[in-house]
Amino acid sequence: MSVQEILVINGPNLNLLGQRQPEIYGYDTLQSIEAKCAELAGELGVAVRFGQSNHEGTIIDLIHEAREKSAAIIINAGAYTHTSIAIYDALKTFDGYIIELHISNPHAREEFRHKSWISPVADAVMAGAGAYGYELATRLAAEKIKSA
Repeated sequence: MSVQEILVINGPNLNLLGQRQPEIYGYDTLQSIEAKCAELAGELGVAVRFGQSNHEGTIIDLIHEAREKSAAIIINAGAYTHTSIAIYDALKTFDGYIIELHISNPHAREEFRHKSWISPVADAVMAGAGAYGYELATRLAAEKIKSA
């Protein structure tokens, strides 16, 4: 049996982690988060692959590709969380485990961040744990796909 893959999708502006609003998002870079998750995934017997785009269509393409390659998706869609019905529709086509992830707690921020188009299709939602949330989500996704 091949190693099961978790796809971690990062939306707009997450390529600037460590530089953009560190008082909200911290000082970890997306590359350092990816390295920590890859190490953890190896320990858990799964694979993890990261993708990031500032473009909605590219995120949708990643979700479509995951339908054939991945057992779980962890998605931090950034601001698209609150605006993209297209990403919602794409996630509905994915049969694996889905975790919605936020570095900050959107419910403790501006009101427009309180509505998520991803939550209705997610199996779990993680918010407010900072960059460590990626490791928590990787651990949860690995547990769910290995027990399925």
